[in-house]
Amino acid sequence: ISLSDAPPALTLTKSGGPSSPALPIPHWHAPWRIRTVLSSHLGWVRSLAVDPTNAMFASGAADRCIKIFDLPAASAGADGALLLTLTGHVGPVRGLAFSPRHPYLFSAGEDKMVKCWDLETNQVVRHYHGHLSGVFALQLHPTLDVLVTGGRDAVARVWDMRSKKQIHVLAGHDATVGSLLAKTTDPMIVTGSYDGTIKMWDLAAGKCRSTLTHHKKSVRALAAAPFQNTFMSGAADACRKWSGRDGDLLQSLTGHNAVVNALAINDDGVAVSCADDGSLSFWDYESGYMYQRTGTVAQPGSLEAENGVYCAAFDLTGTRLITGEADKTIKIWKMDEDASEETHPVDMMGWKKKWMTEARQRY
Repeated sequence: ISLSDAPPALTLTKSGGPSSPALPIPHWHAPWRIRTVLSSHLGWVRSLAVDPTNAMFASGAADRCIKIFDLPAASAGADGALLLTLTGHVGPVRGLAFSPRHPYLFSAGEDKMVKCWDLETNQVVRHYHGHLSGVFALQLHPTLDVLVTGGRDAVARVWDMRSKKQIHVLAGHDATVGSLLAKTTDPMIVTGSYDGTIKMWDLAAGKCRSTLTHHKKSVRALAAAPFQNTFMSGAADACRKWSGRDGDLLQSLTGHNAVVNALAINDDGVAVSCADDGSLSFWDYESGYMYQRTGTVAQPGSLEAENGVYCAAFDLTGTRLITGEADKTIKIWKMDEDASEETHPVDMMGWKKKWMTEARQRY
């Protein structure tokens, strides 16, 4: 696994000063298409999580229900894809996470509740009390039995999964904590807030390591790259790529001019940003090249405005993208198998022009 997170090398001009970085060559990726639409929820679909075995996925919505689907059956559009409906929340379900080491599903909602569900008995086995307002984000630590939640009370709370005790209150944001990352390497916790800042936290000390203030708008989405120590943030002004070690800004991914609600990155280096107006942008993560801009289609009977995308997740193979939307559906996207570099070439001229323009602004 490459953990290199160095920014692109600077080329030197004749005078010896730095000029624009070398133009990164984008990798070719096939475009994505909607393959299946699941119409099961009765409210906006606000959260998604894929099971560690890749056999099923869970969705949480504004109808206060958590639904668990069989992933292969749902991808094929087969009947009987819905396995289970869990009720217990009394507000929209805004965060979901499967535990990789236990048969547990964790959920968080706008009802201030954080619950742990045992998927063998389909019952709530633990409650985590402490949030003073709605909980908007939930993440499990990849290796420790630790749960992190963030919400409208402007703090991220770190919980001991077993004892239900609150380990840390990560306070410092001025507005809702809308997105979270939990990593294995320091700084282990990253929070994105509606105050426009991103904070990186030392989990052992419970202290803020650094505050990233490049965004002008609310940071509603964060996603970590699975293949290197970098992460991506999404806001209405731009998406940005950061070093996971020290929070250096590596690149601004501009062009998706909308309120970005969700981000996801797969192992092939495809990043997707999903927005409030129903637009999806697919990026080559390594270079920052946007190779596809598409929009979702609201299901028949919906209002035209009900085409926002609220959450997105790749399955573990990275070949299927699941999105949760404002038209109450879950859509599964797959790559176009008939596409090739001849049918959908990389627009090198447009990419070079955009890169040179932004490089001139940068220096």
